[in-house]
Amino acid sequence: MAGKKKEITLQTTILNQEQWDQMLAVTGLTVVDVYQAWCGPCKAVISLFRKIKNELGDDRLHFAVAEADLIDTLQKYRGKCEPTFLFYGGGQLVAVVRGANAPLLQKCILEQLDAEKRVIEEGAKRKVIKDEALVEDEEQEVMVLEDEEEEVLVTANKSYTVAIIKPDAVAHGKADEIIMKIQEAGFEILAHEERTLTKEEARNFYQHKVEESHFEELIGFMSSGTCRILILSRPEGTDDVIPLWREFIGPTQVEVAKQEKPKSLRALYGTENVFNAVHGCDNKEQASRELAFFFPNFGASSEVQLQGQRNEKMQKTLALIRPDILKEKKNDILQKITEAGLTIALQREIVLTEKQLYEFYSEHTEEEYFPALLQTMTSGPVLALALTSTDAVERWRKLLGPKNVNQAKEEAPESLRAQFAMEAVPINQLHGSGTPQEAEKELKFFFSMEHTLATIKPDALKEHRDEIVKKIEEAGFVISQMDEKTLSREMAEEFYKEHKGKPFFDQLVDYMSEGPTLMMILSKENAVEEWRNLMGPTDPDEAKQTAPDSLRAKFAKDILKNALHGSSDQTQAMEKIQFVFGDINIGADGIVQGIEPDLEKVMCPESRDDPEAPVDPPIDSSQSTLNDSSQKSVSRELEEEKVDGDGEAPVDPSIASSQSTLNDGSQKSLLQESTRKETVDSDRIGSRRESQ
Repeated sequence: MAGKKKEITLQTTILNQEQWDQMLAVTGLTVVDVYQAWCGPCKAVISLFRKIKNELGDDRLHFAVAEADLIDTLQKYRGKCEPTFLFYGGGQLVAVVRGANAPLLQKCILEQLDAEKRVIEEGAKRKVIKDEALVEDEEQEVMVLEDEEEEVLVTANKSYTVAIIKPDAVAHGKADEIIMKIQEAGFEILAHEERTLTKEEARNFYQHKVEESHFEELIGFMSSGTCRILILSRPEGTDDVIPLWREFIGPTQVEVAKQEKPKSLRALYGTENVFNAVHGCDNKEQASRELAFFFPNFGASSEVQLQGQRNEKMQKTLALIRPDILKEKKNDILQKITEAGLTIALQREIVLTEKQLYEFYSEHTEEEYFPALLQTMTSGPVLALALTSTDAVERWRKLLGPKNVNQAKEEAPESLRAQFAMEAVPINQLHGSGTPQEAEKELKFFFSMEHTLATIKPDALKEHRDEIVKKIEEAGFVISQMDEKTLSREMAEEFYKEHKGKPFFDQLVDYMSEGPTLMMILSKENAVEEWRNLMGPTDPDEAKQTAPDSLRAKFAKDILKNALHGSSDQTQAMEKIQFVFGDINIGADGIVQGIEPDLEKVMCPESRDDPEAPVDPPIDSSQSTLNDSSQKSVSRELEEEKVDGDGEAPVDPSIASSQSTLNDGSQKSLLQESTRKETVDSDRIGSRRESQ
């Protein structure tokens, strides 16, 4: 626990302009990690900063993190792709370092701290700089490091790749050591996050290896624990980062790596072929896909393009590569898609049944070409892609060209349908959604929604309900159902029954039954994980440090009263939804269908037979207020149990399920409907939906 406490207190979190101004008034040298909300602070440098701080033991050296979007002074740093470290002495900018370059950061910290000491102790003149990279219309990014008045210029065009430190290396405590070696080798770490893959995510990520004999072993291994995911880059003027990274990690087979590349990462840290410590992609197309998979908001374009993208609404559209060309031309088509500026956010290879085809092409079944289309589309696997970009629907349709193959060849010979036409096959080989509305419908057919239970706890509901609901909607969740109710103590005990007997259980139950809670069903692709990410870490102190834009960082009070609850995995989500809302159906669009649910089950067990029985009155909040010593005890107990403050156990990825599997022509409803005989008339349903 001591190590974790140091990490939490190492860097001051700056959340607004007032705190920024206070930071500038601090005596000494302050190193500020300026980050973007989509990737968070740079975790790769934390161990370096802690090492420097511990070795120097100097009270005049300070570290801080600041999100660019929250602070007016940092406006010009918004949208930058790589980490930026600003050095302030006496409230003035004295140096800038771009990229998580450990040797350069260490050199700069030591030099600037020494210079600031001379200013404070000897009255030396402080060398103040301007960050030349922020000059308007400047096409180059400038890394400013005061060293005999010289500046080092680094241009903005770079190549990128994804690196993964696998669960075996993380579990053995080698991740930080590997990261230091990566930095020492000259790679720039532009983003860094910890992530535990579900089996479904691992299958999607490694689908190109599905034919290999060790595939199932690989999937089990990659979903067995935490990974470290990094974006690596090299400045323009150096070689492509992908072959350099593959050379650095060494051959896939560990024994070969030890013989041929004994200093490579796999030789040093791998144990077996599957357990080979690190991952690297083979080419730019794969790197682009992996970036979209792990960092969908990452932009490798210029700052001008990034600014334009921020001002335009991003779209998704569906693309289908039909069976006749999928096997032979897949990579060529994916490369064309990437070159056109479209990002592949999701992809799934699937063999469609006739029933599914009739449903998907329901408006085309009477057309003359439909029998040929049916035969083509059921002859083998189809690759479904979710493409994202600004104006994705129109951009993809222009890239495709006319639907008629002969017309495409004559009028748009550069189009994909012309280039990839099959001789003697009258059907074009690629599909694209016609409108944004069609795209939304078709994407849901291939990439179904997932559902999770979310709860706003009593104190947060009273103080921050509207703010939290707004944040949920802004994050793209559909609130499929919501109901506000005061839990009886018995109901709270049942809700958290899996933790009965644990030291914190009684205080958790008291807290959850002290006032109204808001129960919600949230629907979205990957809803369980995305809701947990939006909530942030259980401990609000840790949330402020590692995820300052999360809801718990903003609204939680302490490790017990941490504002929100979220299900740990899809299995638990379905169980809790049924427990709270009963047997209901949710359509693929996230709308509740059929029975109008309520929270009758959120009543005392003895009252459930009587629909008119009152709900237990709220327990006096003073009874559940923890004094200082009690609160510390609860925090310790929760930490020791390694359970979320709302009673959530750590996720076992091996049992996490996915809602993205396509059934025979329709999306599976969230919960199987019970043998209910009652029906609700359509006016009542419509009224209920409007009230939401």
